[in-house]
Amino acid sequence: MFKIENRGGMVLISNADKLKSWNDGFIKQSILDFLNSSIEKGRDYVKPEDRIATFDNDGTLWVEKPMPVQLNFVFRVFAKTVQNNPSLLDKQPYKAILKRDETFFKMAIEQNPEAIMALEDAMAREWSGKTPDEFEAEVKEFFAKVKPEKFAKNFTELVYKPMLELFDLLKTYEYRVFVCSGGGRDFMRIISEETWGIFKENVIGSAPNYEYNNGTLKRLDTILGGLALGPGKVEHIFSQTGRLPVFAGGNSDIDVEMLESAKFRLLINHDDDEREYYYENGAEKILTIAKEKNYTIVSMKNDWNEIFLK
Repeated sequence: MFKIENRGGMVLISNADKLKSWNDGFIKQSILDFLNSSIEKGRDYVKPEDRIATFDNDGTLWVEKPMPVQLNFVFRVFAKTVQNNPSLLDKQPYKAILKRDETFFKMAIEQNPEAIMALEDAMAREWSGKTPDEFEAEVKEFFAKVKPEKFAKNFTELVYKPMLELFDLLKTYEYRVFVCSGGGRDFMRIISEETWGIFKENVIGSAPNYEYNNGTLKRLDTILGGLALGPGKVEHIFSQTGRLPVFAGGNSDIDVEMLESAKFRLLINHDDDEREYYYENGAEKILTIAKEKNYTIVSMKNDWNEIFLK
């Protein structure tokens, strides 16, 4: 249980032991200091209704190497689709998948908007006319059968334990926690409640339009409101919440605008090749900005004493 303490008229939350997977030090203390200041009446006070925290998904909440989890899922589906429909051979992303185009794969992994748009368009066509339940069944089958190369674990076990502890801490301070990703919103929603403890309606991301007709809800082959990448993340967040985030966390260049829109900016730096992966590709820009503007940069190697849930 968290204990509320009243010190000289200031209400503080005793929480030094609630980020157990975080090593004591500057980063952990910076988070605690900000959250305490945000509930104290004063210059940094944040009204409860404005306490919005938003986080990227891939590389911020779970592993994204050797490729983001959803890409693993859709590449498998698209490979089967193009085998059954040769007319797609010259279209992206099917062409890249069959020819093992490393350039396209790199663009997709780094969430290049051009590559992601091709993937989102293909996803919209692939599941057009399907019900939410039909899509969910395919995703659940993927999670049940497929494991990443480096770890003998399911993807849902490769969620970062320190981030879930942070989620719980934020909720204690009456922050509403949202996940915003350039990846598919509906893909994330399938695991959000059980894995992250986040309601489906608090998951924001690129998504298809839907149509309700004759008692059935079905996916359409068009994208709702553009891609949730770069500035699109901020736009999607505001459309969903009516507010900009106060606290934001990300790990790559497509998170720059989301972090810029927040007061507290948390950047996850992948520098632990032994327990996870070491890489900066796709994060060169945000790492430079973070150092220049004094973002709170989390070293996975030095700041986390545990990484995964199990």
